[in-house]
Amino acid sequence: MTERSHPLDRLRQRLHDGSAVVAGVLSGTSADGIDVALVRFDARSEELPLGAPRLLAFATREYPSELRRAVRAVLDGGALGLRESALLSRDLGRAFGRAARALAQEHRLALDLVGSHGQTVWHHDGHEPSGAATVQLGDGDFVAEEAGCAVASDFRQRDIAAGGEGAPISALADDLVFAQLSRPAVILNLGGMANVTLLSDDPVENARAFDTGPANALLDGLARRLLDRPFDEGGRAALAGTAHAGLLEELARHPFLAKPPPKSTGRDTFGEAWVEGVVARARELGVERREDLLATAADFVALSVARALRDFDVRAQWLVVCGGGVHHQRVMNTLALRCPQPVASGEDFGVDPDAREALVFATLGARCALAIPVTRPSATGARAGRVLGKLSWPALD
Repeated sequence: MTERSHPLDRLRQRLHDGSAVVAGVLSGTSADGIDVALVRFDARSEELPLGAPRLLAFATREYPSELRRAVRAVLDGGALGLRESALLSRDLGRAFGRAARALAQEHRLALDLVGSHGQTVWHHDGHEPSGAATVQLGDGDFVAEEAGCAVASDFRQRDIAAGGEGAPISALADDLVFAQLSRPAVILNLGGMANVTLLSDDPVENARAFDTGPANALLDGLARRLLDRPFDEGGRAALAGTAHAGLLEELARHPFLAKPPPKSTGRDTFGEAWVEGVVARARELGVERREDLLATAADFVALSVARALRDFDVRAQWLVVCGGGVHHQRVMNTLALRCPQPVASGEDFGVDPDAREALVFATLGARCALAIPVTRPSATGARAGRVLGKLSWPALD
C-alpha cells in the first residue's frame, strides 16, 4: 500500500512529532459565538502519548445572523422538530468548519484535525428516569467538508454510554491544557454553567470534576432582560448593586447545589424558564433596582462555587478561573472573598481563559485520533478506558 492509503497513520505521526495543526471548535451553553483555537502539541515523551497544547491563534467568530437567531431560539426553549433539528445540525457543522478553516487561512496554516464539540441543545439534568442522554448539533461530516481535514466530534455520547454524566468533559483534557500548573489546583469554568476540575498529583483522584450550578446562563439571561444587552460587560451593573439577602438565600437552597458529585446540569434546570422565575420572585420580594438583582445573581454564582468546594471537600493551592465569567468583576471579587484558595485567572498560568474550552476540544480531538482512553469515574462517573469522539475523514482522492 502507498503512504496515501494511511491517513490515520500520517495524522498520528504528525501529532506525535508536534507538527500537526489542530483546531478546537465549540459553541458553549452561552451560545455567544464560535470559539476557535489553533494549536500544535509538544512532541510526545516516553511518559506521555501526547504532549501539551501550544496556542497558535484564538478567535471568537460571530454566527451568521440567521443561524444566531435559530440557535438562540432553541436555547430559549423554542420547539425543535425533526426537520429543524436536521437543518440546524447541518448549518452548524458548516459554520464550525468554515470558522476553523478561516482562522487557519488567516495565519497561513494547514489544518490536520478539528476537534468539534458542537452546540448542546439538550442535556439531561439527572432527572431523566430512563437514564442520561445529551444532544449536540453540528454534524462532524459537514465540519470535515468545510474544514478540509479530519474531524473528531460528538465526544459526550460515549461517556454517557459508559455510565457517565457526559459532563464536564473538560476535566478529561485539563491535565494537558494546564500541564505547567502546580498541583493540587482547581480549574473553574464560568460558561453557561459553572464546573470545576480538581487536578491532583494522585493518579486515582485526578481528575475529579462536576458542575456547581448556573453561571452565564443566569447572568446573561438577566442582562438580556434588564439591560437589553447580551451580557453585563465587566459586571459593571452588578458592581453598582447590593445583593438581596432573602433572594440570595432562596437561590442557595436549590436542590442541585446539595446533590453529591458526579453531577451535571443544563438549561432544562437553569434555562430561560428558571431565569424568568428568578425575575418574578425578585419582584415579589421587592427587589426594584436592576443592579440589585444582577448583584444578587453574581453573588449566587460565586456562592454556589464556594459552597461546592467546601461541601465536597475540594482542597487546592489555587482556584484558576476560565470562561466568559472571568471578566465579571463582581463574580471574581465574591469568589475571592468566599473561597479559601487564592483566586487567579487562567492567564496567570499561561492559559488564555477565553480559549480554555477550545483548547480542551483540540486536546480531546487529538486523543480521539490517537485512540487514547480518557474516561474516569472520578470525573464524570463513566467507566474507565473509553475513547471519546467519532472521526470524520476529509476527501482522500
